[in-house]
Amino acid sequence: MATIFHNGRFFQSGTRGESHTFAECLLVDGSGRIVHAGSLADDAIQQAQTHGATRQDLDGRIVLPGFIDGHMHLLMFGQSLQKAGLEKCKNLDDIRKTLKDFAAAHPSASRIMAKGWMHSMTDGRALACMIDDIDPRPIFIDSKDLHFTWCNTAALEDMGVQDMPNPEGGEIHRDEDGKPSGLLSESAAVTIVWPHIAKVAPMEEKLAAIRRAVEAYNAAGYTGLVEMAMDENGWDALQTFRQQEAAPARMRFAVHWLITPRKSEAENLAQVDRAIELNRQFNADTTPDCRVVGIKVIGDGIIDGCTAGLTEPYSSNGVTCEPIWSPRELAPVVKKADAAGLQCAIHAIGDKTIRAAIDALEQNATPGRRHRIEHLELASPEDAARLGRLGITASIQPVHADPAILRAWPTLLGPSRCGRAFAYSDFAAGGAVLALGSDAPTAPHSPLTNCYTATTRRSAREPHLEDRVNPHFALDLAAAIAAGTAGSAYSCFADGWAGQLKAGLSADFAVVNMEWTADQLLQAKIEQTWVLGRKVFDAKSAASS
Repeated sequence: MATIFHNGRFFQSGTRGESHTFAECLLVDGSGRIVHAGSLADDAIQQAQTHGATRQDLDGRIVLPGFIDGHMHLLMFGQSLQKAGLEKCKNLDDIRKTLKDFAAAHPSASRIMAKGWMHSMTDGRALACMIDDIDPRPIFIDSKDLHFTWCNTAALEDMGVQDMPNPEGGEIHRDEDGKPSGLLSESAAVTIVWPHIAKVAPMEEKLAAIRRAVEAYNAAGYTGLVEMAMDENGWDALQTFRQQEAAPARMRFAVHWLITPRKSEAENLAQVDRAIELNRQFNADTTPDCRVVGIKVIGDGIIDGCTAGLTEPYSSNGVTCEPIWSPRELAPVVKKADAAGLQCAIHAIGDKTIRAAIDALEQNATPGRRHRIEHLELASPEDAARLGRLGITASIQPVHADPAILRAWPTLLGPSRCGRAFAYSDFAAGGAVLALGSDAPTAPHSPLTNCYTATTRRSAREPHLEDRVNPHFALDLAAAIAAGTAGSAYSCFADGWAGQLKAGLSADFAVVNMEWTADQLLQAKIEQTWVLGRKVFDAKSAASS
């Protein structure tokens, strides 16, 4: 039975938010596909009414295409919902109190898990001895950006890192006697901590985490997501979750397989082979709701940890940091993935790593494959312009541009380089498609919060702040919404069925109580979320349950 969704303002635009308008209604067929978007007076709508189409009144709300998170971490996000949050801590005393309170409230937990630590909270120090006396159980603290894990001694022993060598591209920090001191950084966090936590977690716990993640994402208006660092543990859990879910899909998953640096080219390429193998089994033809679309390479670290690759030393300490992958190491990985039809996603935050990532794609990849660069936090004007020319998607996370978490940047970078931070409008002006993501759980997952900072360049974490980060790089509202819908769909080749409200695509949309103005986005509320014409979230029902 067809359905006419009416009494709403149905957002329509191009992939970049250009020429946006609002349709008056949407006609959806029994399979959940959009047949027509337009006016109630249109012939298609009149004929549908004659043939008995049902009507769904949307109370005058704005209706947006279902959001697609262009960059997130599924299992880690679900697990983070049960972790101690340190985001509001200002110093070590605040952290210790939060951990103590959490430990007391969870006496049966085998491990104490926390998130949201920033280096500035502890003056750049992260030692096991600073938290050893809080609780005898292992304590694992994720940095806000997930590039570091701070552990107590029990956690270090839990992982058995005492005699482990440093992995390629990472470090197990040690004291003057060679003993692990409490911090694991970059690929040490990715290849040691993440797999350990996933391995020791029971499958039921992982399934519950994915279920919580999907529910939270539906409630935020999402109908799809791009998982940006998948490994075997997460993959097994996701496939088990999909097998157990009897209902039609509530969420569409596009997956990038994580490639971690190894000691040899053969070891690096073996990981790409695994991604290729999975892509041949899980693709748009075989499993359109769960596809392995590409690989993910972490090219550098973060500004706050002085591990992002910069062309000039950090202003604060004179440190010069190189990209994790050399051009010689990265080239064969990109070539092999590209030749197999996979998309390459390269994490690049510092200007030196951004240039190296663009060079690698220009020299080793095929135009039109929709390869992408993640984060792009400090791009030069020249490299910002290259993205569009080379057809590279700019995968951006405006929640990382929140002024409340950038207070250390002027000291770390100096004012001149800060002036190039988060140059989103430059990317768009150069012709790049923008894909908007949250990088959850490193940042809040709400797409409307993301759009608020993208458009106002103000803080969603501390809305009273007057600070704005490079307002000349702001996006307009239509462009930000498009980046989180059509742009993210484009970024993972989902634009053939999702991302816009137009005939032939899936009826995936969010009903939003909002004013069409950037300044009011923090007050906007998701009221309903629909996937394939089927309601998967209703705020009223959720409030009463």
